[in-house]
Amino acid sequence: MNIVNKVTIRHLKENKRRTLVTIIGVIISVAMITAVSTLGASFLDLMIRQHISTDGEWHVQYKDVQKEQIKAIQEDSDTKSLALSSDSYAYLEDSANSSKPYLFFQYYNEAGMEQFPITVVDGRLPENEHEIAISKEIITNAKVDYKIGDELTVEVGERVDLSENDLLTQGYPLRRDENGLAEEIVINDNKTVTIVGMIKQPTWEPSWAPGYTVIGYVDETTITEKNPVDAFVVLDKLNGSLYDHATSLADTHGIESVNFNSDLLRYYGITKNDNLRLTLFSLAGIIMAVIIIGSVALIYNAFAISVSERARHLGMLSSVGATKKQKRNSVFFEGAVIGAISIPIGILSGIAGIGVTFLYINTYLDGALGSSVDLELVVTPASILIACVISIVTIFISTYWPARKASKISAIDAIRQTQDIKLSGKAVKTSMLVRKVFGIEAEIGLKNMKRNKKRYVATLFSLVISIVLFLSVIFFTNNIKKSLEMTQNDYQYDILIYGNGDIEKEDLAKFTTLEHVTNYTISEEASGHIETLVDEANISPQMKKLLEEEILAIEDGKYSYYVTLESLDDASFEAYAEEIGVDPNDFVGQDTPVGIVIEEISYEDGMTGKLIETKAIEAELGYTLDIKEYSYSDMEMEEPVSEFVGSIQIGALTNIVPMGVNTVGLGGINIIIPQSTMAELDVDTVPYLYLTSSDPIATQAAIEELNDLNLYVYNIHERRQQEEQMLLFMSIFIYGFITLISLISVANIFNTISTSIGLRKREFAMLRSVGMTPKGFNKMIHYESIFYGVKALAYGLPISVLVMLAIHYSVNHTFEYGFQLPWISILFVIFTIFLIVGSAMLYATAKIKKENIIDGLKQENI
Repeated sequence: MNIVNKVTIRHLKENKRRTLVTIIGVIISVAMITAVSTLGASFLDLMIRQHISTDGEWHVQYKDVQKEQIKAIQEDSDTKSLALSSDSYAYLEDSANSSKPYLFFQYYNEAGMEQFPITVVDGRLPENEHEIAISKEIITNAKVDYKIGDELTVEVGERVDLSENDLLTQGYPLRRDENGLAEEIVINDNKTVTIVGMIKQPTWEPSWAPGYTVIGYVDETTITEKNPVDAFVVLDKLNGSLYDHATSLADTHGIESVNFNSDLLRYYGITKNDNLRLTLFSLAGIIMAVIIIGSVALIYNAFAISVSERARHLGMLSSVGATKKQKRNSVFFEGAVIGAISIPIGILSGIAGIGVTFLYINTYLDGALGSSVDLELVVTPASILIACVISIVTIFISTYWPARKASKISAIDAIRQTQDIKLSGKAVKTSMLVRKVFGIEAEIGLKNMKRNKKRYVATLFSLVISIVLFLSVIFFTNNIKKSLEMTQNDYQYDILIYGNGDIEKEDLAKFTTLEHVTNYTISEEASGHIETLVDEANISPQMKKLLEEEILAIEDGKYSYYVTLESLDDASFEAYAEEIGVDPNDFVGQDTPVGIVIEEISYEDGMTGKLIETKAIEAELGYTLDIKEYSYSDMEMEEPVSEFVGSIQIGALTNIVPMGVNTVGLGGINIIIPQSTMAELDVDTVPYLYLTSSDPIATQAAIEELNDLNLYVYNIHERRQQEEQMLLFMSIFIYGFITLISLISVANIFNTISTSIGLRKREFAMLRSVGMTPKGFNKMIHYESIFYGVKALAYGLPISVLVMLAIHYSVNHTFEYGFQLPWISILFVIFTIFLIVGSAMLYATAKIKKENIIDGLKQENI
């Protein structure tokens, strides 16, 4: 180590506080980058594992393939593993559950049994085509006494709808009509199999599925043209070319249908939707740019605040014969030493912080939602490398400019620091209004900031970056959550029950008193085709755009809306009215029926693939809608017959959707009315019962025991739970991200201001030496805090709005909704910035005021 570097090390040790503050600044910056990248990678890993645990692992599906096609797929260079699958149905004799009278045979080869989630509770999985593993639900729910070792002879085939002759899958509940079953199994084979194991009911079997799952074995030697299978492929390498490659492979070998696991591929950052890809890349680019700028600012300020002290040190080196190159190398060496200490600690701190957070969160996930997977800490080499490179480059930039400038000035000027302090009248001129309004202390505080422009700009830049960073992340995460909510179904219930034919709402009421039922809503929906005419001025903004583009036609200044007309039982309507803040009594006993209109809707644009949020209708309270029901009185008629059924006045507009109601698409409108109003209208209705339950499985079993009518029962508890998990995981990511950025922003401000104040010891001692009282000193600090806060907000808020607009523009490639500033967050920032700046300055000056004035005037180092 040469003498200059030894002197630099000694200088760092003597200036312990400045060195420590600089190291802390770099540690915080590196920890921020590492934590953000680790949090993102861990979140995506969680989504991937969660999806695989419930739906299995596959990337591409080739439908109905033959032996030669299977061989071609298997030999493809991109294929990592290949799962084969087929299915069939058989009647389950003596099933105690009338809603599940079938056995659903799901056949897999060995790879399929590994790739798809199958949990064995007893015995083993089949190893040849003469063995099966049955769902334990067959014994516990269907009450059929099967056991391991039993031999079954069954006739298997395809499930077919009798009315439309369509094939039915497990996603369709049992079809019934007034004559009983409206479907049958078309037998095409006879099997004799032995039960070798029992499995837990698979996660991919819907609760309303009519068949109990039975796992069978696919024997590749038995595949024929009349007995094809589906091929599920796990790819070796995932990239955007997989779509074209799979399609090309299918065309080459005559495979008619190819499907992609879009949900899983999306978590890998791969999507066929160009708009979504553009949204993801642009959003990632914007938020990473904000984070990197914040990181650069944090590290740079840690060095820039102490430029004066470093310049003084370099001036002393120059006075004893150090060359320009030696002075520059001295500063670079200082940066290297600080980086060598800070970067490893920062990386470990970021990883450790996220790891501890995950330990706490996993406890909550297991207890609250019973999640099948835990958050795992995923540290990628790329994230560590990026954090290191950004930190090294930033430290180099932060040290290069001070060293370059200091190397050019004379030793005397560097020691006296005349290059930093500007005392010309123009440089420190302040308005007379400042003294008259705020007093001499405010004027001195303002002049203090102007005396050293570099220190002032560095502090101001730190504040502005913190504001932009915080508000941008808030807006970014709010948009991510909003986008996720638009893609999810808003399930507010666990079980849906409805029927056809002569089912009345009174027939459903008996299920509301079952054990475990915690809440319910009985609704009636008009079953006919209901429409209303809406004035052009009152139609949806999106429909007005279509009018301008001549995509939509309108007649006589009115547009025909389709109407979803639904009534709620008295208790549910009263609770709903109170929830949206209106009096339920205003909707009953009126001369003209009054209803609640759901104002905000979301729909997918078929042309662009965008998810768009817009108003269903732009109307004021009191606007009257004339309701007509359309029907064909003769099947040969080309035009339907309309019948006026009544007028409904808009009594409330809301974005809150009641339990069980699905919002309409573009050109439609939801109207919610009391059940008494529905009775006044001459329309046919279908009753629906929506239940929430503390034990949905037990409630479903009880419903099935009482189900002596042709009722459909949908238990969507698991799907609702999955979506709640998804929203919770996203909330964890969002609030963890916001908390991280908030802590970093506060640390950045405290770091910058405390260092800045520390470097002004002599200045403050001089003011006290000429008679400034403690009260006056405090007033000066308060005014400086106000000036910094106002100036930071003046720059930070407009820049933040520009970044928000860029984020909103990026999101609008895939999700279209109105731009809305996060006003609560902005108000929070305005309040907090003054609080933090004031607290930081008071904290930093508290120690200085206790020091002796003479010692302060003599102070050389901090």
